[in-house]
Amino acid sequence: MTLKIPENLENISTEIIETDLLIIGGGNAGCFSAIEAKKLNPDLKVTIMEKAHISRSGACSAGMDAINTYIPEGKTPEDLVRWCRSQVGGGPLREDLVLSCAEELNESVDDLEQWGLPILRDDDDNPRYRGKWDISIHGEALKPIMAEKAIEVGAEVYNRIVGSALLMSGDQCIGAMGFGVRNGKFYIFKAKATIVATGGACGLYKSYTSDSTDSHHQTWMCPFNVGTGYAMGIKAGAEFTSMEQRWVATRSKDFCGPIDTISVGYKSNIINAKGEKILEERYAHLGGDQAPRYIRANAPMEEWLEGRGPTYADTTHLSDEEVKDLKVDYLNERPSYVLFLAARGQDITKEPIEIYGSDPYIVGGHTGSGYWVEMDRMTTIKGLFAAGETAGGNPNKFVGGCAAEGKLATRGAMKYMDALELPETDMEQVELEKKRIFEPLFKGTDFDGVKPREMEERLQRLMDEYAGGSSQFYRTNEERLNYCLKHLKKLKNDVQYLQAGNLHDLMLAHEVIDRLDVAEIVCHHLSHRKETRWQGWQTRSDYPETNPEFDCFVESRLNTETNEIETFTRPYEQIIQGDRYKE
Repeated sequence: MTLKIPENLENISTEIIETDLLIIGGGNAGCFSAIEAKKLNPDLKVTIMEKAHISRSGACSAGMDAINTYIPEGKTPEDLVRWCRSQVGGGPLREDLVLSCAEELNESVDDLEQWGLPILRDDDDNPRYRGKWDISIHGEALKPIMAEKAIEVGAEVYNRIVGSALLMSGDQCIGAMGFGVRNGKFYIFKAKATIVATGGACGLYKSYTSDSTDSHHQTWMCPFNVGTGYAMGIKAGAEFTSMEQRWVATRSKDFCGPIDTISVGYKSNIINAKGEKILEERYAHLGGDQAPRYIRANAPMEEWLEGRGPTYADTTHLSDEEVKDLKVDYLNERPSYVLFLAARGQDITKEPIEIYGSDPYIVGGHTGSGYWVEMDRMTTIKGLFAAGETAGGNPNKFVGGCAAEGKLATRGAMKYMDALELPETDMEQVELEKKRIFEPLFKGTDFDGVKPREMEERLQRLMDEYAGGSSQFYRTNEERLNYCLKHLKKLKNDVQYLQAGNLHDLMLAHEVIDRLDVAEIVCHHLSHRKETRWQGWQTRSDYPETNPEFDCFVESRLNTETNEIETFTRPYEQIIQGDRYKE
């Protein structure tokens, strides 16, 4: 398809959409938000603004082979809180948010099954568990199922619209703005309440597989989730929490394929070059194979550092039938990985699969990073709610939890918007945003600018080498972070030189701008936490031990008057009794 290019700013048409509830992002949480809204009030006008196409967008777009949180019979929501707490080293986490999400969790997963998701079951018709809390599914069509239901209930979907900024009236969010990546229009969405559900931030760091243009997007998290939802809130002065709690996962080396499918689903030990079972032999005191997720992700990298790499997932015990089942699982989650194994001609019953750590991601569906929200999921900006990977404080949500949080955010938004009257739109704000969006298109043929890809590569290298990427085994220190922040400011100043030749390039330009905003606050968070609390996710070489003074949340917000990031802390509150470090 040829992308239409406007000739100048005056020729760009503007479309204004007025709605009751605006949902930015039509992924998992966004779809569930829309479905819940129409369920509670069929007359409510619900609008989804989606950058891609809702049928295959977001982190679930390629499918899944498991629902990673589902409460088994005999367990309670409080038990899930204890497990989540243990998986982040005893916290801090928002136990109130985790509990409210856990109470909605199973019903949300049951909804998916009723809509057509195949959940694998045992002979007694119970969900088939592959770990303590996760159940196996055939989830290749997971995202289309959600999308079809959202459309069926009557949500109005605007596909191919790149969100750029919140629409504000003083300290109140009254919608959002963006542009059409296919038609070049400028869009203004006015809403009584807005839910941001855009997913996490991928591509802040250089991937360990990025050694050619072909592997540019060889990442684990969805490469098109670039942190736009975070960036919108950052620019408006919203408060963010736990952005230093990055997500790092163990993945197959040379091709970023999932390893939990093998290690958890098929009981394959993680071993080093000497054949030693790493978790059992070196991390037994932390739970061995049941150690917190950050320990399991960091352990293989520690083996490399200590001279016992490479590291592997030992698949040599698998039968031919198990290998076949394993490949079926991959076809439901990462189908290209089956082709990768085939291309190598690798017999995994004779040769184990080599593993390595991924590049770090900011993803609040896995860790606690994201907006600071109240119980109704409203952020510190009135009228703006967060759900799924954008909402902070609630780690280990995964698919079911993000779906549940979509419901909770909708209920909060509907209560907020009751009898609310929208103020007039500030047209000066709108015109400034319109100019900012399209400026990279109108540099002129004689202008020798910076391409989005060039700036993205510089950002990723900075973050990788100075802010604790995989090439540095996730380690950083004060001096490196200061260096990174200094050069991030230079890159942000260089945004004025970004040049786009078409609307797709324009989208890429704004994606790198959003990544810069998110990267900056990540570095501020990493700098503020002067300890090492989650090895691999957050490792400080200059503060290698845990410091009791930092048993708290690290927070940040942009001071919109000084344009500087401010960091501070909030206390951690334990509300579920028990040993914080054990289930």
